[in-house]
Amino acid sequence: MLSPVRLVSRRICFPESRATAILPRSPVSQFQSTRIIRKISPLPTYSRGLNPLFVTPVRFFSGCRTRSTANVTNGIPKMGSLAPYQRKHKVTVVGSGNWGTAIAKIIAENTASNDGIFEKEVQMWVFEEKVEIPQTSRHYDPSSPLCQGPQNLTEVINKTHENVKYLPGIALPENLRANPSLVDAVKDSTILIFNLPHQFIIKTCEQIKGNILPYARGISCIKGVDVNEDGISLFSETIGKTLGIYCGALSGANIANEVAQEKWSESSIAYDPPHMDSKAPSPTLSPTASDTDVVHFEHKDVSGEFSQVKLRPLPSEYPPVDHDVLKSLFHRPYFHISVVSDVAGVSLGGALKNVVALAAGWVDGMGWGDNAKAAIMRVGLLEMVKFGVKFFGATIDAKTFTEESAGVADLITSCSGGRNFRCAKLSVQRNQPIEKIEETELNGQKLQGTLTAVEVNRFLKKQRLEDEFPLFTAVYRVLEGSMSVADIPSYIER
Repeated sequence: MLSPVRLVSRRICFPESRATAILPRSPVSQFQSTRIIRKISPLPTYSRGLNPLFVTPVRFFSGCRTRSTANVTNGIPKMGSLAPYQRKHKVTVVGSGNWGTAIAKIIAENTASNDGIFEKEVQMWVFEEKVEIPQTSRHYDPSSPLCQGPQNLTEVINKTHENVKYLPGIALPENLRANPSLVDAVKDSTILIFNLPHQFIIKTCEQIKGNILPYARGISCIKGVDVNEDGISLFSETIGKTLGIYCGALSGANIANEVAQEKWSESSIAYDPPHMDSKAPSPTLSPTASDTDVVHFEHKDVSGEFSQVKLRPLPSEYPPVDHDVLKSLFHRPYFHISVVSDVAGVSLGGALKNVVALAAGWVDGMGWGDNAKAAIMRVGLLEMVKFGVKFFGATIDAKTFTEESAGVADLITSCSGGRNFRCAKLSVQRNQPIEKIEETELNGQKLQGTLTAVEVNRFLKKQRLEDEFPLFTAVYRVLEGSMSVADIPSYIER
């Protein structure tokens, strides 16, 4: 009987070529894959003649910090022809709020310009609700059936090519299709983009569990952290664990309306590609028949431990979902993308800056000026880095907070004009609870900073570490009413 063979390898990226070298290394990488092939009955037919009679675990390492090398024309990455791949990626955006629609616009523009690698049509799941086209809208026509009282939001989007409720005034690509059925929207999609309030993500994932391709890959645009009895985790990993897929993250200094208006900005994508994607044989059986496919991969999560998720390989018929493909999917002349491998750093930057932005809004509302706001941002950045290193030290790169858009740039933007900052400022100026400001100012959208502050404090309190993060703790206490904004300077001075 053949004994299992284990290989340890490292991908090294050369700056002037696309070559990949395989060299021995010690097991310290974030991403580690084990290929497991087991005998099943009946035996499926494999496209590359795989003999499934032997069990051969093979462990791989990856995670080099790379730059995307997609060709760029007029600021738009081009991937070239589909050859030698036979299938294109179908993309679905899960979420259609302000930021979700802005991202869907970008995705649809890029699938249209890269139709050799992506299916042109992009599905966008929309939580169905009734809306009325306002009389101030360019689409308003008293004689039109769409303007005869409340209409389904999906119908309005598909006929006007505009999300009149959450992103009014922005023309959407015609290849973007609003779909009220979550299950139908994600059907047969190989790339899933999650962009909805983080309090709804677990329920949403449970609804599509078992209804997606088992080898789909995901990107989370959700800014928050998932706190439960097991500890604290990133929403990219919550999505991955729930659905059994690999999921990266996008975050950056991105105010949705400005991005939608095509004002230049930057963002960061964190994605550590599964090493063997598109290198494993593909069963000829149904791609959704997860109990019959026999190839799985073991990998480490952002904590540095082996994940409970056994990844399914992306079939070789598809282009690999790597940094180049993701840059082609997200990069626009007005929306510049940096792709890195630090999922923890990018995710935490996007989540924790919202907590800091609340404090910045409060001190600005007090009329304390730019000096006070800068002090809040300085302390906030230090606590963001400290939090990441302390709880995700096995994989996080502290430089992400200072070098990537998802770090200090996002913090600056959020503390200057983001919704958390604006609502916190108004709550002081109007002497109203921030929940009331959220209700009256956000048109149905939700603040992420308030919920993140509560969840982070719950975690810190359990760890007995509130005193080590005085700004995060102060924000929580102001929210719960046990501290006033005027007490923040003396409290964080400790």
